[in-house]
Amino acid sequence: MVNHFYFYIYDKDFGPLFIKFCSYFPFGVKLCINGHEWLKCQLDKRGITYEALDNGIESCEVPKRVQQIADSLDEQKIEALFRKWLKRLPHPFTAQQRAQNYRYQLSILQAEFALTQVLDRPLSGREFFEQVIRENLDLGRPDKVQLIFDRRIIRTTPGQFRTRVLTQGVVPTLHVDYKRSKIKQYHKEERALRTETTINDTKDFKVGRLLRNLGQLRQIGFDANRRLLRVQTLSHNCLIGQERFEQLTQPIKVEEQRASALRFGDPRVFALMLALCQFGLIPEGLRHANLRPAVASLLGLKPDKYSQGQMTYDLRRLRLHGLIERIPGTHRYRLTEEGTMASQFYTRLHKRLFRPALSCNGDEPINLPDSRPLAKIDKALGELLQEVSLVA
Repeated sequence: MVNHFYFYIYDKDFGPLFIKFCSYFPFGVKLCINGHEWLKCQLDKRGITYEALDNGIESCEVPKRVQQIADSLDEQKIEALFRKWLKRLPHPFTAQQRAQNYRYQLSILQAEFALTQVLDRPLSGREFFEQVIRENLDLGRPDKVQLIFDRRIIRTTPGQFRTRVLTQGVVPTLHVDYKRSKIKQYHKEERALRTETTINDTKDFKVGRLLRNLGQLRQIGFDANRRLLRVQTLSHNCLIGQERFEQLTQPIKVEEQRASALRFGDPRVFALMLALCQFGLIPEGLRHANLRPAVASLLGLKPDKYSQGQMTYDLRRLRLHGLIERIPGTHRYRLTEEGTMASQFYTRLHKRLFRPALSCNGDEPINLPDSRPLAKIDKALGELLQEVSLVA
């Protein structure tokens, strides 16, 4: 018995697509389309010159116009396509059954939303992407997937949650899983940075499955893409400036409330900053109960050795220094943009400079063929540390 019938179609508006019919009751049907192919057809019809990049556009004459056309693909156009081909293909329901309102209703089984950024200097773009991956794995692993998907994970949340870095050949790829959905980032044909969110179950985001919810899912998908890129941007460029650094390393008073300094070199401050890197830009906010075990672990302590009072004290000074802010009407906090940059700055400076320096054995001289370049670096580094008040 034949279980399914596939019809492979080339549509004048949507390009290549297929429709799959199930041969037994209730005669399920699946429509698979590619939005990029639809866009190419629209550009051809309008006479707009472009250069394709697989599932994307590498270059064109009028990029803003192309983006406007891409944004115009909606559920009405997809519904019209589906109805047009149902009229032309062998139909499981008879005319009498259709007259009795036995009709198909499209729902969303899988939707992919991609952001392709074509690079003018692809080699630099790839170096940036690889560096971002390395920094996130070391400074606060991006395994907190609510950073990307704007959803909070609790103990009873079903599904798997993980972040993977795959290196097939020499192309790095970042994968983040959230329930039955995922986000993937990679270099497309060594010319563009591709960030794509695939939603396999709309219920992951408390959205219905019917096609009319496509616009809402589109917003979720593209917001996830941009949130990931925003986190990476702040992570990559986290210089806070001398004045702000000095403010953080001094006690502060805000409306009669006082908070102690976030002194560079204090192990407890480093643990706080690294914990903030791990939580990143959580839209749902972080809680006392979330942050406390993370800080205790980074200090090498059991949770009961880092008390609730100590955590409350640290949250208070993070808030008064402007690194976190309370979400109105809740007991949660979220990182400010400045908090993200400051936590990355503290952690990265410690990782790249002080941790390697402190791990060196000062009794053993460093033998290099030519010490003059090293002397220049040492002098410049000394001047830098003096400038930002990191030395006495």
